[in-house]
Formats: sequence, C-alpha cells, structure tokens
Amino acid sequence: MYDFAVVGVGPAGARFARRAAERGFDVVAFESGELGKPLACSGHVSLDVWDRVPEAHREDLFQNEIRGARFHLGGADSDAYPFYRDGPISNAVDRVQLDKVLADAARDAGADVREQHTVTGVTEHRDRVELTVRGPDETFDVTAKMVAGSDGPRSRVRDALGLPEPDEFLHGALAFDPDPDHEDFVDVHLTVPEFFAWRIPRGEGGVEYGLAAAPGEDVPALFDALVEDYGVEIEHRCSGVIPIGPPDTVTSHRGFLLGDAAGQTKPFTGGGILYGMRAADCAADELDPDRPGTLAGYERAWRDELSRDIALGHLVRKGYSAPEPIQRAGMRLFSGEIAVHMDEPTSLFSAAQLRALLR
Repeated sequence: MYDFAVVGVGPAGARFARRAAERGFDVVAFESGELGKPLACSGHVSLDVWDRVPEAHREDLFQNEIRGARFHLGGADSDAYPFYRDGPISNAVDRVQLDKVLADAARDAGADVREQHTVTGVTEHRDRVELTVRGPDETFDVTAKMVAGSDGPRSRVRDALGLPEPDEFLHGALAFDPDPDHEDFVDVHLTVPEFFAWRIPRGEGGVEYGLAAAPGEDVPALFDALVEDYGVEIEHRCSGVIPIGPPDTVTSHRGFLLGDAAGQTKPFTGGGILYGMRAADCAADELDPDRPGTLAGYERAWRDELSRDIALGHLVRKGYSAPEPIQRAGMRLFSGEIAVHMDEPTSLFSAAQLRALLR
C-alpha cells in the first residue's frame, strides 16, 4: 500500500509528490497523457516559481524577462496605461517543459511517476483509498492511504470523493505567433466581458495571445477578433477551462484536492501555477497518511496561505467590469512605477507600493 497516490502531475501534483517523497513517504503519481500536454495554460509566471524549480533547469525553461504591463481599454492601437518596475516582475517560461522538469524532480526525490496512466475510478474507504488505473498495456488497481486529486478543473477525483466544484468556470483560449519577440512588456486588454485578453512576448518562443471569458460568451469569436486586431498568423491554438473561487472544502476522509481541482487560482488572472504549488507545500508539511485528521490541518494551512490574496483578487476582477470612466480614472491614478507582486494583490497595500505611488 502506498502512502499517497497523486492523480494528475501538473505543477501542483508534481510539487506535492516531490515534497512528500522527500519526507520519506511512498508516493505514486499518475498522469493520463504525456506530461505538459495538451498545453492549456499560459507560461507567464512570477519570479517566485524559480524557488520551486531545480536550479540546473532554470536556464532551459527561461524564455523572456517581463518588467511591466500596458493596460488597454480598447484594441491594439488604443491608449495604453503602463505599469512597470526597473527590474523584472515576471518571466515567460517553456510551459510544457516546466511540467516535465517538475515531474523529474519528483522522480529524483523517490516518487513513482507514471505517464500514460489514466485513473478511471476512485473509491474511498475508512482505512484506505482504492484506485483503478488504465495503463498502456493493462488495467490494474492501486491502494493508498490517501489520494491527492490534482487532475485539473474537471477533476475526476473531486467527483469520486463527492467534493464540491469551484465557484465558477471561465473559458480560456490561447495561441502563438512563432516570430521571436524579446520585448519586456505584456499587453492587457479589458475588452472581454468580465475578464481580459493578453499578449505576452516569449523571446525565442514567439508571442502568446490569449483571453478568458465568462460562460456563455463566444470565446472563439472574441479570440479571432484579438488576433485580427494585431494582424498576426497564429499556431498551436488551444483552449481550456479556468476554475475561479475555491469551494468551502477540498478535503474528504482520505482525499484532498490541489491546484485547479481545488480552485486554487488567482481570480484576477486565472493563473494557478504558484498558488497550486504553495498549496502543495502546505499539504506536504501538514499531512500524515496514517492520521486522516491531519487533512483538517491542510485545509486550514492552505487557506491561511492564500485566502487573503484570493479574496482581494475577486475585488480586483470587479474592476474589469467597471464603467469606462471609472476604469480610466483608476488607470491614471495607479499607472507608472509599481512595487506590486503579480501573485499577491495584498502587496497593493505594502509600504513599497505606497512609496512607488508617492514617487
């Protein structure tokens, strides 16, 4: 019997598998397809992500340095309100390779990570969890003391454990212009109902175009309008579901959720790479597979870690739908040099940000 079975080996699942294995637990992790594919997530990350990536791989993953963003209330040629720092705010990275590097780090720590293995059933018992797994050659059963569901916004583990869904699901789309672009500003367009569209230069990786919108919106048409406005030819178009708002609980008797499955994302951008890995660290620090009661400790720990930024992130998102005169007034007030962390809206109230505003 394994101590932990991890379903889904994206950043959150790989991070938990690595940290739990480093603590000496027996961990098996299953990814239904090839690691990192299909791509359905932006590769724009805060600098804090590097703290959780093996140093030897950082140069290979890095694509471009970002030090600011231009906010637009219209299209590509509309007036822009710049927000920037002297140094880098974020990086663009090879998103597919990031998953592979994090999974290899889990393997190096001792976790048994298996690609092309789909978990088709999860049954929770008083003293164990049983999984049915379909591999390339056979279907077999696995028993573990606890199961981690890090299998994305439409989590099969979440459904099997009877846990509630995130509050909302947005529809996202992105694609790439292959021409290299080393510019150090991203462009954000508040032209999409209840969310936004973006353009991210990724160095030799080209340019990423994307958007997300509330359910019921014609996302393909909105995306076509975005790339037509920029006049580019795109490749590798893909789409996915973005969960917003964690449910009231992400734990059962012997199971727990991580990352997108738990709605551990930024409400104001939809990104969840760092939030999911921070929650995974909380799980690794708190959980003892022989003591189901420690799941309550994980529930408290990750909410203490993320809930304030998630709550404030919801307020930031409301600004996307404010009347245009209010948006313009806000942009004029705050544009210029900033000292805000891209994953922490609470940093809006930091002493560093106050000094930046006064400057």
